Amino acid sequence: MTLCLLDPRHGYYPTRDPIGAGADFITAPEISQIFGELVGIWLANCWQAMGKPKTTQLVELGPGKGTMMSDILRTARSVPEFSKSLQVHLLEASAALVAVQAKTLGGFAQTINWTDDLNDTGVGPLLLVANEYLDCLPVRQFVRRKNFWFERLIGLSDTNELQFTLSPTPLAQTELKLIPPNLLQAPDNTLVEIRSGLSGFFDPLAERAKTDPVIALFIDYGPTSSEAGDSFQAVSKHQKVDPLKNAGEVDLTAQVDFAELKRIAEQVGLLTSNIVTQGSWLQQMGLLERAAALSNGKPNTRAKIARQVHRLSDDNEMGELFKVMAVYSKGISMPVGFDV
Repeated sequence: MTLCLLDPRHGYYPTRDPIGAGADFITAPEISQIFGELVGIWLANCWQAMGKPKTTQLVELGPGKGTMMSDILRTARSVPEFSKSLQVHLLEASAALVAVQAKTLGGFAQTINWTDDLNDTGVGPLLLVANEYLDCLPVRQFVRRKNFWFERLIGLSDTNELQFTLSPTPLAQTELKLIPPNLLQAPDNTLVEIRSGLSGFFDPLAERAKTDPVIALFIDYGPTSSEAGDSFQAVSKHQKVDPLKNAGEVDLTAQVDFAELKRIAEQVGLLTSNIVTQGSWLQQMGLLERAAALSNGKPNTRAKIARQVHRLSDDNEMGELFKVMAVYSKGISMPVGFDV
């Protein structure tokens, strides 16, 4: 996944702009401006909970076309002190998308900084947002056979085609901790995915939290509790395709295990919110009210906005599949939007 997505010469993200109706996939901020606006309102509320610091580092992981950040910064203008406090940092691997982001965000007063290191995001209070970022982080897969766990690998067939295979050696006892505890004794042929990279993902946030308040928002697709199953997939032109074909030419993702995310964050001393569905979170943040305001006096756009709201929040669209969770430092109350 790392090679196919991030290789600087042949990788998927560094060599193209993959987002949009005519590209490979579309994300929630591209569906409706309301999504980014509600994230902006949430961030302003978090800033107030931090004590309204004069300088706030605002970080977005994988900011796409810069659409969500644009909506966030536009919304922030309604709280001038908050807007003035922001220093913006974008973590982006695609040179093509950096150019798009620079154009999208060029009209805002805030200085936009690009980096590939979460530690390189200024000093002071930190607000972080990550929408559909974690699903692109590499996964490992394990299969249970005859009471042993074997890693599922990718090798070459006799005709030099990529194919799945199993390691001939079962996992050592010390590696069994990689398997979620509730799945360790699963039946034969059970497949489990884990993101080993998450173990160090929260370390910079935990270190930052020792001196400054930190609040992070994660929105992605995946289950609330650890589940077995193969979710590794490739997407091209909005269609699922074989993930082992056309390496570097297609997007690769896998579902995010939010229970694992929560457990790892808490292990390093951070607090976590309830895990809620995207539909629930958006409605708690004022989705329907904002849609009504945008539709007011504009009958020609009412049906379009209704379709956008449906796609973002309906249980059969993104509303149930996508989950939302906040991670934050001690001394801060659970942020808004997470009532269950």
